Amino acid sequence: MPPETFGAMICRARKERGWSQSRLAEELAQVSGRSTVTRQEVYRWEKGRRVPRFWLPHIATALDIPRDRLERAIAANGASDDSPDPAATLTTLLPDGDPLTPLTASTGRRVGAQDARDLAARVHGLRLADDVLAGRDLVSPARRELAAALRLYREGRHTEAVGRSLLVAIGELAQIVGWIESDAGHHDRAEATYRLGVSAAREAGDLTLAGNVAGSLAYQWTNTGRQREGLALARAALDDAGPDAPGKARALFFDRVAWAHASIGEAQAAMRALEHAHEALVAAEPEAAPEWAYWVSEDELRVMDARVYTELRRPLRAVPLLRDVLNRYNAAHARELALYLSWLAVAYADANEPEAAAETTARMFALSADVASDRTAERSQVVLCRLADFEDVPEVRAVLGVA
Repeated sequence: MPPETFGAMICRARKERGWSQSRLAEELAQVSGRSTVTRQEVYRWEKGRRVPRFWLPHIATALDIPRDRLERAIAANGASDDSPDPAATLTTLLPDGDPLTPLTASTGRRVGAQDARDLAARVHGLRLADDVLAGRDLVSPARRELAAALRLYREGRHTEAVGRSLLVAIGELAQIVGWIESDAGHHDRAEATYRLGVSAAREAGDLTLAGNVAGSLAYQWTNTGRQREGLALARAALDDAGPDAPGKARALFFDRVAWAHASIGEAQAAMRALEHAHEALVAAEPEAAPEWAYWVSEDELRVMDARVYTELRRPLRAVPLLRDVLNRYNAAHARELALYLSWLAVAYADANEPEAAAETTARMFALSADVASDRTAERSQVVLCRLADFEDVPEVRAVLGVA
């Protein structure tokens, strides 16, 4: 008989205690003092899709299984840990000193306009990959791309015009890498990456790009307990980009301002910002939009409208918007679809429709079970907490039972 797999071992021990996957996650959070583990992580461990190196001692304690036994199960099954090293920091990517200071070594190869265009194409390819893959799956290759771009700029010999193109590409790359790092839960490293991107964009003279990178950091701050700072930075990003920034970019910047206002309960200011976002998009000239704004659309703005309404506890406005957009949303974008379903589930709960909330939550869980995203994990916990108010409803009880 083959040895018991690591996933089967923790699944068996969990069930022997009568615990759900969510209950095991809660126990691990209590034992470790960290709240970052979720039901989705436990699911992935049990299915053999992830190896929880960091959590091994805490799993051993929570389930009363000797750690060496867990390690033997991992080794016997040939499992590998494809998650990023939690001890790694952004400084390992960057050389000492100012990362944007070109080197003067005469051995550097000549970097031309085609190299800059090739880099820009790789940046956009990474954006498209982020549409269908989640942060913990992308973070390592994304950092390698950023490191390579910085080496190209610092070590190469190039004209001033090519240097500016490289800086723009580095600014855009830092924005998407920071976004991926944030999605992987590496917020400190994401902040450092965003700051690098702002510096690159400013040095290149691209204030609209600088506003996008700064706005991304503002969005992270808003979502990680720094709402007032997030609002101030989101407004600064909008103001710095100026009224002549492309319409799609201004629409995105206004949406971030709206979200920051909603997070601190400022309803009227949030809704005014939403109105400005739609006005900016209507006035947008398609040919003037930067490539990084390719995803900004009327549907995406409607999703943000609905998220703001949900945050402000106005579900009767939120539910129709979300249902309409999600009926035609690209199913390949599993993370975004799961995130948007989480808002719909909360809006249904706020509207006192627990059966619909439970059905939506089940769909969200099915989509996000194999999505390696810190954002979806956090939203799952928010939804479960909201559903707990309806645990006497059979449909809700069924969802809570498997979570």
